[in-house]
Amino acid sequence: MSIGLALGLVFGGSVTGAYLVGKNSQIGAPVGGAAGDTSSASLSAGSSAALSAASVGALGVETIANIADSAGKAVVNIDTMTVVQLPYFAETFSPLDFFGFGGGEMVPQPILQKRRGVGSGLIIREDGYILTNNHVVGNAQQIKVSLQDKRTFDGKVIGRDPFTDLAVVKIDAKGLPVSKIGESKSLRPGDFAIAIGSPLGFDHTVTLGIISALGRSIDAENKPISNLIQTDAAINPGNSGGPLLNIKGEVVGVNVAIRGDGQNIGFAIPSEVFSEVSKQLIAQGHVSRPYLGIKMQIMDEAMAQALGLPPNTKGALVAQVGQGSPAEEGGLQIQDVITSIDGQPVKEPEDVRAFVKSKKTGDIVRIAVLRQGSLTSLKVKLGEFKAQ
Repeated sequence: MSIGLALGLVFGGSVTGAYLVGKNSQIGAPVGGAAGDTSSASLSAGSSAALSAASVGALGVETIANIADSAGKAVVNIDTMTVVQLPYFAETFSPLDFFGFGGGEMVPQPILQKRRGVGSGLIIREDGYILTNNHVVGNAQQIKVSLQDKRTFDGKVIGRDPFTDLAVVKIDAKGLPVSKIGESKSLRPGDFAIAIGSPLGFDHTVTLGIISALGRSIDAENKPISNLIQTDAAINPGNSGGPLLNIKGEVVGVNVAIRGDGQNIGFAIPSEVFSEVSKQLIAQGHVSRPYLGIKMQIMDEAMAQALGLPPNTKGALVAQVGQGSPAEEGGLQIQDVITSIDGQPVKEPEDVRAFVKSKKTGDIVRIAVLRQGSLTSLKVKLGEFKAQ
């Protein structure tokens, strides 16, 4: 599977696209084309959506146009400049060169190159807070944010979260139009979906499709991202950070990636995720995530027998305890079998992960474990996971 982040990279004034990255993190061919006049919006439907004239007519073309006009006011174009170091080998000087014997040595000489990128974003607060993708602005030395009314501002990253690939950029502006946020949990496959963004640098491009699936997981640039919305509304390099709208004109997703070896297979981060993440990024510049600090294995009959437990024993087997982790401080040990947390039964490791995810940093939880055949109760204070 080849996944490309929908960020447009620009070299010498032309958009060359986003690199497509497969399971083994191998760089594939860039996707893109030349950037031209970006002053007008366009409306298109993905070929795989197979939207019939009757279906669009029943929906109402005027309705789509109204949604695009209203929601588009809160969509921005993001231009970035990043300085990258390229390897270059040069031959060193040697006195023997004067006599035609050569003798120079090839040594690496760094070359710095400026690279421009194009992405999208949506205004989430009237005082200049803009939500986009982390991969759009994460390493940028310069950020320019252009509004629909053609005003341009310098942007500053105030917080980013690599785990969800989200970031918040601040511009010095007031009274801005704000995106209306909808509930992604109410979406169903087959619902209409509208994407707005700057594919290949063509700002405020509007595309129409449907919600193809929910709860998708992908591996983008060797980083797993889960619980995504899949859509066939056309998404291309440069759409990253732009909104995916429902038929009410509400933002239900933030476009993040495309499937590189297919057509009209795009992915968006659901509103239930980006709403909470953006609040934390604005408040503290990062996302606070509780963690326990253990690696776990699934209990099966063979493992239960090896531990001297009944063959039908259910739980999460502790395979590793992180040094200095909350788990170690709370007394968890290797070969403990977690059977419940705060009275909730644990049948497999995913139960533990889901429970910890539902808690907050600093919460104290009571963990029941089987240790050498005896039931033991432990109190563990959840720590804060630090992003690398």
